[in-house]
Amino acid sequence: MKAKTLFYCTECGNETPKWQGKCPACGAWNTVVERPAEKTAKKTGPAIGRGSALGVAVRRPKPMTEVETTDELRFCTGMGELDRVLGGGAVKGSLVLVGGAPGIGKSTLMLQICDNLCRFATVLYVSGEESERQIKLRAERLKVRGEGLYLLAETNLENLVDAVHQLQPDVLIVDSIQTMYNGDVSSAPGSISQVKECTMTLMQLAKGEGLTVFVIGHVNKEGSIAGPKVLEHMVDCVLYFEGERHMAHRILRAAKNRFGATNEIGVFEMEDGGLAEVPNPSETLLDGRPTEAPGTCVTCVMEGVRPVLAEIQALVVPSSLGNPRRVSNGFDYNRAMLLLAVLEKRGGLLVGNCDTYMNVIGGLSLDEPAADLAAMLALASSFRDRPVPHDLAAIGEIGLTGELRSVSALGQRLAEVRRLGFTKCLIPKRTQGKLLVPDGLELIRVANIREALAALL
Repeated sequence: MKAKTLFYCTECGNETPKWQGKCPACGAWNTVVERPAEKTAKKTGPAIGRGSALGVAVRRPKPMTEVETTDELRFCTGMGELDRVLGGGAVKGSLVLVGGAPGIGKSTLMLQICDNLCRFATVLYVSGEESERQIKLRAERLKVRGEGLYLLAETNLENLVDAVHQLQPDVLIVDSIQTMYNGDVSSAPGSISQVKECTMTLMQLAKGEGLTVFVIGHVNKEGSIAGPKVLEHMVDCVLYFEGERHMAHRILRAAKNRFGATNEIGVFEMEDGGLAEVPNPSETLLDGRPTEAPGTCVTCVMEGVRPVLAEIQALVVPSSLGNPRRVSNGFDYNRAMLLLAVLEKRGGLLVGNCDTYMNVIGGLSLDEPAADLAAMLALASSFRDRPVPHDLAAIGEIGLTGELRSVSALGQRLAEVRRLGFTKCLIPKRTQGKLLVPDGLELIRVANIREALAALL
């Protein structure tokens, strides 16, 4: 914190809070000069380890051969989908940031995992947005048992640290980081300085005390964690809770994970009693799919090691505007524009003067090239008003020349396609390695998009 600056008169020594040309005490001119006040001693930060002050113990470099390597201690949170995204469970001494839009279910998820964590650990739930009574009412609605769960309604970071040192919990949940403030920082709670300082203190608690910390962070209009971007660099794991507030499905994905992969997703469904896990997301996402409607096609994408079937819908209509409208929801916009250009140039369909709308059902965000072929077939099906066979799925990447290229893990994708009841699958003509075809699944191999359109439409 910057020291307060005072002004004083060199003639009489009178102090004034601001500079003046004439001293109000003795009347002398041009004698008021600046004098910085004595700086107050800044409080030391939280201890790194029990019983030691910050900065007292000096760490010395160690040869890498002398550093002990032990497997990280993981424990289950009680929700298999969350454990999958974390890489097999939460790690002791880690700092996990859970971000999402307001009302998406972050607090519900954190409170639900307390039901299992309290069976073998002590959990401290700190909330700066709700009182202890409000948290208990929500816990009763979610059927969360109270043994081993301690509640604290606090926004002062110093009081939070004192409560941690007094209780010595195994797991700390902070809801949310934007409501916490450090008294040594003069800015308001939720500002860049406050969020950064509070997160640094929590990180030192996690590493020094061996405490597992879950921090909830709100997402701003741009879709990123509110506060400085450096917040994501400070934590060990960044989880994003995605989905529409008015839709039942929620998707949890990792944007950063120091203890596991970042390409896994967890699927939940919001019910009256809280969040319910969806162990088979493919079947859930395809529920209610129309059978003989044009403009829809199913593909299979890999979310980590899990194949997930997704439905891509497209609507292509003649435009009455000078610049046709392009809308893409759940599918990369630039990728969609690329496919439209290839479809017109290589496929021979004049879609340049049409309004185009694309949507991925269920709130998924597809950024894998394997979904190109299904998106292209959905666009062509809507343009020609001819439905794609309901028992057919399409997997493949499309190049700018209209050729189809193979994708990775094709065998796992085909097995998932067949398990969901599909009997046909459109794939690239050339594939890598030996391909094991499931029984009852017919493969339609095509080399380019013209052959694909001719075979189906």
